Amino acid sequence: MIKQKIREKLNDLVASYLKNKNIDENLKFSIEVPPENINADFATNAAMLIAKKIKINPKLVGEELVDKILKEMPELIEKADIAGAGFINLHIKHEVLYNELITILTQKEDYGKVLNSSNKKVIVEFVSANPTGPLHIGHGRGAAIGDSLSRILKHLGYNVVKEYYLNDVGNQMLVLAKSTELRYRQLKGEQIEFPQDHYQGSYITDIAKRLILEGKDIKDIDFRAESVKDILKTIENDLRNFSVDFDNWFSEATLASVKNSSGQTQVDKACQYFLEKGDAYIKDNALWLASTKFGDDKDRVLKRSDGRYTYLASDVAYHKNKFERGFSKLVNIWGADHHGYVARIKACIQMLGFDQHNLNIILYQLVSLVRNGSPIVMSTRSGEFITLKEVIDEVGKDVCRFFFLLRSPDSPLEFDLDLAKKQSNENPVFYVQYVSARCNSIIKESKNRKDIVNDINNIDLTLLNTKEEKDLIKQLSAFCDTLFLSEKLMSPHCFTSYLIDLADKYHAFYEKCRVLSEDTNLTSSRLKLVESVMIVIRNGLNLLGVSCPEKM
Repeated sequence: MIKQKIREKLNDLVASYLKNKNIDENLKFSIEVPPENINADFATNAAMLIAKKIKINPKLVGEELVDKILKEMPELIEKADIAGAGFINLHIKHEVLYNELITILTQKEDYGKVLNSSNKKVIVEFVSANPTGPLHIGHGRGAAIGDSLSRILKHLGYNVVKEYYLNDVGNQMLVLAKSTELRYRQLKGEQIEFPQDHYQGSYITDIAKRLILEGKDIKDIDFRAESVKDILKTIENDLRNFSVDFDNWFSEATLASVKNSSGQTQVDKACQYFLEKGDAYIKDNALWLASTKFGDDKDRVLKRSDGRYTYLASDVAYHKNKFERGFSKLVNIWGADHHGYVARIKACIQMLGFDQHNLNIILYQLVSLVRNGSPIVMSTRSGEFITLKEVIDEVGKDVCRFFFLLRSPDSPLEFDLDLAKKQSNENPVFYVQYVSARCNSIIKESKNRKDIVNDINNIDLTLLNTKEEKDLIKQLSAFCDTLFLSEKLMSPHCFTSYLIDLADKYHAFYEKCRVLSEDTNLTSSRLKLVESVMIVIRNGLNLLGVSCPEKM
């Protein structure tokens, strides 16, 4: 929280400085940890940005800001100086570091938590895979991102609802039903050629076998409903084993088939709204959305000339439904293949009368599986793909989730199965979890000592004065900053990076600073530092949906 406190104070100072220059602007300056060769805790480019704005020497601005910082932030800053072309180096007071340790030890799992706010109701919609087959690893990445981001937002005080949008209508459902029916007929002895463009995975055969065992006559079987039931059960089980659960499963069919007292579905109502508002028109017996009025590259069909609604029509009705349920923020986590759909749906949000900025769309790139240095080729419809369950069974849920979150969603991800199974520091999950196990081992061993002081009020934390100890405390305090960064970027990958950095700092501390020594006071202080590390590691891994083992 130290960095956040500095930012809040510096924001006020910069705003006041600009106001005195008759400039009303919110400058987005940085506050970063400087390179190892710079003797400072933080550095900011605020003076450089101001100088560029008012066109004077950044060192002159820096001198003025340094004076203001020392005057206005005495409880945080011990020293401030100018470096290079105008960077301001900040040296925080040692007691600030020690107070942060006390906060961690006091708040424990609530460290960094923000109280709930009624106006922060957010719905996070993710996975939402069509129920046409088991989840593959791409779905797994979306699941890890969505669930972990939901945990982070909840920690930051949001009222979070996790939702799975079930695409259970449309052409793909017809193909799925026909695929199961054909397998059923084949198993019953009919000579049928199975179309190449139908679903060919073994799970289709399994569904057909179940239907035969149940002894149902073909004329009494709803192949679509039976297929969806089995596949959805598999999806739910796979997600549960991945530590992902949903607050709500929303069926597309309810939008397209359930009618109100006036005989209209929600899709009917949304399209009628556009038509009455003048944002839709009829051409060639089809209903068109005039989405170019709001930034789309061309107008889109809502209802085909044969009376069938398009996927867009259902999606518009679904987003309208979300806003009408009272959510102030909508988060959609989609695969990168939806890139061209973003402008379209944002245009629709505007046309519905809602603020498009309240819709956050996160696009995640594909995952490529690698074994023995070679990529594994996958294809969903042909049935030649690696399921999420197979990867979890091979490397474990913890590794799977952590690996999926190693990169920002917009970066392609290479998942090395060989690395994922290594029980060594090369494996980032093992590397981080081992810190927790090592901390737990030290604390357990310390229980045999009768001279250890446990009351934080009677421990001299100022004894933690080596570079390694201070670096470790600063990294611990960056937990809260990482929460806010994750919220800003709408990505949980910030926490995998944070935890790896924390593990680096801990191992450096462990190598240089003996925790259990004959010096009772120093031992007591270092044990509190170790306990703080264990708390923060556990909290961070929990936000990622990864376990925190006591021993490894």
